[in-house]
Amino acid sequence: MTRAAIGAPSKDDGAVPAGVTVFDDDYPAVANLDPALLTALRKAASDALEDGVTFYVNSGWRSPAYQSELLRDAVVKYGSEEEAARWVATPETSQHVRGAAVDIGHSDAKAWLAEHGAAYGLCQIYRNEPWHYELRPDGCGPMYADPTHDPRMQR
Repeated sequence: MTRAAIGAPSKDDGAVPAGVTVFDDDYPAVANLDPALLTALRKAASDALEDGVTFYVNSGWRSPAYQSELLRDAVVKYGSEEEAARWVATPETSQHVRGAAVDIGHSDAKAWLAEHGAAYGLCQIYRNEPWHYELRPDGCGPMYADPTHDPRMQR
């Protein structure tokens, strides 16, 4: 049983401490990302370093148990499943569980990606989550207001 299943998410569930970058393969949150996404992230991060910007991974791949815990916490925080769904997907619909999404920090990295990410196929998907990026090699297109507007999130 993973630690997320009993309360505290572990490194093996995809939890990351502060300071993890897109180059830290010792963390499953990074190493378990889709290879094409990780390649695009690392190319963009290398170019961003030339501008003095580091891409930190606040969250990447997550185990289903960790995703369930995040969803439970969001229901408590926001007061309902409907409101929580604006911020946290189910394990069945989460792009993080698939390894197809990454949450990037700090503000300078988010700003760099907002300006340059599309050139790498890295797209902000949700207007309410400026940290959440996915790979869209065919172009970014319009953003969804939040995950409840994303057809992939429908149960």
